Amino acid sequence: QPQFVESGGRLVQPGGSLRLSCTTVGITLDYYHLGWFRQAPGKEREGLAFISSSDGSTYYADSVKGRFTVSRDSAKNTVYLQLDNLKSDDTAVYQCAAAYVAPWENIRRLLPGYLKSAKADFWGRGTQVTISS
Repeated sequence: QPQFVESGGRLVQPGGSLRLSCTTVGITLDYYHLGWFRQAPGKEREGLAFISSSDGSTYYADSVKGRFTVSRDSAKNTVYLQLDNLKSDDTAVYQCAAAYVAPWENIRRLLPGYLKSAKADFWGRGTQVTISS
């Protein structure tokens, strides 16, 4: 069972920035693509971003496009989520996750769909991000 070590969540003032990190252990990333999701109290889990393990292409939910940036350091098995211009509505538990896509599948078609349906195969425990003045 793969493990995810997430960090970086904290209290931030509105308009501030934050970078979340997620280091993976025990997963072969050849066909697993890493992403970030969040869940606010009383709301359903929301897909935010994916980064492809095969070509580094990135995919974002419309709600965070332009404010959040996903990146990776393959040598460290780590994926990051840069959060800028934070708003109170961004308060949530942010989870790292991995989604499997078979090598013959089209990731450019599937990963955006996984974001919309908040779909992944393995999940981290999450890190709390609170936006408040």
